[in-house]
Amino acid sequence: MTDMTAKTAPEIKAVPETMTAAFDDFMEAFEAFKETNDRRLGEIEEKLTADVVTREKMDRINRAMDEQKKVLDQLALKKARPPLGRSGAGGVEAAEHKAAFENYIRRGDEAGLREIEAKAMSVGTGADGGYLVPPETDTEIGRRLSVVSPIRALATVRQVSGSVLKKPFSTAGMACGWVAETATRPQTNTAQLAELSFPTMELYAMPAATQALLDDAAVDIEAWISSEVDTVFAEQEGAAFVSGEDTNKPKGFLSYTAVADSDWSWGNLGYIATGAAGAFAASGASDVLVDTIYALKAGHRQNANFVMNRKTQASVRKLKDAEGRYLWQPPASAGEAATLLGFPVVEAEDMPDIAANALSIAFGDFRAGYLVVDRTGVRVLRDPYSAKPYVLFYTTKRVGGGVQNFEAIKLVKFAVS
Repeated sequence: MTDMTAKTAPEIKAVPETMTAAFDDFMEAFEAFKETNDRRLGEIEEKLTADVVTREKMDRINRAMDEQKKVLDQLALKKARPPLGRSGAGGVEAAEHKAAFENYIRRGDEAGLREIEAKAMSVGTGADGGYLVPPETDTEIGRRLSVVSPIRALATVRQVSGSVLKKPFSTAGMACGWVAETATRPQTNTAQLAELSFPTMELYAMPAATQALLDDAAVDIEAWISSEVDTVFAEQEGAAFVSGEDTNKPKGFLSYTAVADSDWSWGNLGYIATGAAGAFAASGASDVLVDTIYALKAGHRQNANFVMNRKTQASVRKLKDAEGRYLWQPPASAGEAATLLGFPVVEAEDMPDIAANALSIAFGDFRAGYLVVDRTGVRVLRDPYSAKPYVLFYTTKRVGGGVQNFEAIKLVKFAVS
C-alpha cells in the first residue's frame, strides 16, 4: 500500500536548469495535490476522518510543492540579476571611481578616493570612516534586495539624503457643498493633515577575506561584496518590514496596533477574524478571505496582494468555493505569482504561522500602504587589523520603513473575534 502511494506522489526532483522545466514540475505536483485533496475530503465526508496514508501523502505533496516553488523563485532571482560590469556606464568619472575603490579594497590605498572626493567638493567619509561604493555596486545591491525581500518589492521606495523622511498625509480632505446661485457661501472645513516620520536605521554586514584573495586579480571585488551582503541585508530587511519594532529597525506593518475592522481608525490596521482560534472556520472557511478583500476600498483593491508564509499557503491551497473549485491557483506561467481569489500571492517567510490570535495573512495595496526609505549610498570601511590575517569590510546601509496609509492594508486574524 505504501509502495503504491509512493509511486503516485510527486517527488522532489533534481534542480531543473530552466524555469520552464521547474514550472512543469510544479504544475505536475499541483495536479497530484488536487487529486489527493479531493480523496481526503471524500474520506472525511464518508468516514468523518481522512485515511492516515492519504494525510501523509497530502503532507508530502505540500512539501514537494513548496520545494519546487523555492526552485522557481531561485531561478527567477538568478534571471533577474544583471551583470555588474556595464561598459561605459557613467563615463570616465565612474571608471575612475571604480578603479580607486578597487585599489582601496585590495590594498587599502585611500589616495585615489580622497582625490575623487576633492574633485567633487564632497566628503564620503562619515564619523566612523569608510567610503561610498561605486554607483554600479550600490545599484546592484539595491536590485538584488528588491527581488529577495518581498515587501521591498511591493512597497514604495524613496531615496533620501538625510536621516529622517517626514511626510505629510491628508487624513481628511477639504469639505465642499452644494449652494444656490445667489446663496451665501459659508466657509468650509480645511483638510486635516498628519505628519508621518520615517527615520533610517543602520543595517550592517562584515564579510571577511584573506589578503591572498584580494591580491588575486581574477576576483571581481564588487561582485564579491554584493554577493556577501545582499542576502543577509535582504533577510534582515524582510523581517523588519513585517515585524520590526522601531527600535534600531524599520517599523514593520504587524507592529502597529491591529483592531477589528469595524472599529478601525487612522493609525491602526484593521483585521477580520476567522471565527476560530488558530484555524479557519469549520463552515464557510473561505468567507473571511472574501470579507478581507472587500474590506479594502476599490482604489486599493485593484492593486492588492495577499502576503503569507509557505505554511499558511499550504493550508489555503485546500480551500474550495461552493462550486468545488480551488480558490488557490498556480501561476499561469513561469515567473508569475500564484493567485488566491484572483489576487497575487506573495510569499514572505517572516509572516507568522497560523496560531491562536496570529495575524498570519495580510492583504492590501502595499505600494500605497507601506514606505521603504533608503538613505543614499552603501558605505564600506576596510579593517585589516581586528581579525588578522583576515581583512574585514564593515559594510553599512541606512534604511527605514513604516505604514504610510493605514487604509491600504488589512489583516486576517486567526481568532474567534
